[in-house]
Amino acid sequence: MVRRRIPRPSELAPLLRPAPVTLDRTAARLARAASIGDLRLLARRRAPRAVFDYTDGAAEDEIGLSRARAAWASVEFTPSVLHDVSRVDTGVDVLGGRSSLPFALAPTGFTRMMHTAGERAVAAVAARAGIPYTLSTMGSTTIESTARAGAGGRHWFQLYLWRDRSFAQDLVARAAAAGYDTLMLTVDTPVAGNRRRDARNGLSIPPALSLRTFLDGARRPRWWFDLLTTEPLAFESLASGGGAPFEVINRVFDPALTMDDVAWLRGTWPGKLVVKGVQSVADARRVADAGADGVLLSNHGGRQLDRAPVPAELIEPVVQELGDDAEVLVDTGIMHGGDVVAAVALGARAALVGRAYLYGLMAGGEAGVERAVQILRGEVERTMQLLGVTRVADLRPEHARLRSSITTTAHPNGGRAAGAPEG
Repeated sequence: MVRRRIPRPSELAPLLRPAPVTLDRTAARLARAASIGDLRLLARRRAPRAVFDYTDGAAEDEIGLSRARAAWASVEFTPSVLHDVSRVDTGVDVLGGRSSLPFALAPTGFTRMMHTAGERAVAAVAARAGIPYTLSTMGSTTIESTARAGAGGRHWFQLYLWRDRSFAQDLVARAAAAGYDTLMLTVDTPVAGNRRRDARNGLSIPPALSLRTFLDGARRPRWWFDLLTTEPLAFESLASGGGAPFEVINRVFDPALTMDDVAWLRGTWPGKLVVKGVQSVADARRVADAGADGVLLSNHGGRQLDRAPVPAELIEPVVQELGDDAEVLVDTGIMHGGDVVAAVALGARAALVGRAYLYGLMAGGEAGVERAVQILRGEVERTMQLLGVTRVADLRPEHARLRSSITTTAHPNGGRAAGAPEG
């Protein structure tokens, strides 16, 4: 029989401690987010559907994104025990400079559409975190103001080539003058991918007030208030007017891009040159031979050619082919710090994450981006400690492998696979 008693006041006191009270509702929401998946759910509630779907979606049936996410979910780690992991160095040398973490923030278009703080907020967070931030040609903030917002940080610039090369020359010169140290040429966009969610939502830049968007906006008045009371949303590096994203891409970008353009940029750009959108070993070799300092294995977050190769699966063969001829980076589907650790263990120099920080931006502006980086940093550190590794440079293929025999449809962070959030 259980003997009962009246508890002493001293025993109750520790149980009755109230949680800290904060009047900042955004900070409270972000503090409760324990994963990128949690930030994604917050973003979905706070952003209009068309905006969220533009970030979250991919091309056609979204199979390419689903496969990329499934590949990271299939990673099997092999830890080594009985090592002193009380201190972990997460820094890495990438493209001629130091990053405090083995990932950079990827280029994303129309970033001020997700939150009016936009690229400035992302650049500021990246500078404080000591990691590179890549501004997109399709960005909604100028090259110069983004650099100022991220003063003291590393700035990379992602370039699409126009049919009129003079525009590209101007952007390249401005990026160099503003202190950007790396140019990232995207080569997987000869035409726009078929992004069905955007078509169904009638997405345009700037957003148009149809009956559907009006009704959706009525449930998210803060987003519309911010949009209407801040500087107009526009493509700051494009002189192309607005319209649907696919219309802008097809009107402005050059479908006749060739290896000669890579060689031309190599002779024009004084800093590091990366080619983004490489999806085969043969193409990796071609761009390295053309003078690229790095290749970014990417299928554009699944947003261009659906059912394209899975970038994670290309890391090992491309690294074996290139050796020290060029640095290998990877993106698409990276939603957890463990994915970043696995990418480096498989041979990549670093990873790029995109959707992960955009969910944070939609969820809470600059503070949301900060929370996304905090979450990823914690996951990187913890994964390394559990692997028995204290330096990023010590990660090896024996620490992680892709279990290709496993079929999975969900990422362990709680996000969806098909249609889930680029990394």
